[in-house]
Amino acid sequence: MPNIKPVSDLRNYGEVLRDVAIGQPVFLTKNGYGRYAVLDIEEYREYERMRAINRLLEEIERGRQSEKEEAVFTLEEVEEALGIAGEPHA
Repeated sequence: MPNIKPVSDLRNYGEVLRDVAIGQPVFLTKNGYGRYAVLDIEEYREYERMRAINRLLEEIERGRQSEKEEAVFTLEEVEEALGIAGEPHA
């Protein structure tokens, strides 16, 4: 069950922080509406990692869509267009 408290409970922030644990954020309300979430730092790091993975997957999907919708060039065509055809690769 979510731990929901009014933001005014932050006057006793030690009590609020004591309720925060991994997998158990404290949600703070302002004027009766959800406004803030207090997370354990490890949970926040996992959240940021998941956001980074999500951004990477979105970019991969954009690349796949681009490949379907736009012209795709071979390595040889790109090298020729750049004027580096026939040069050794590093």
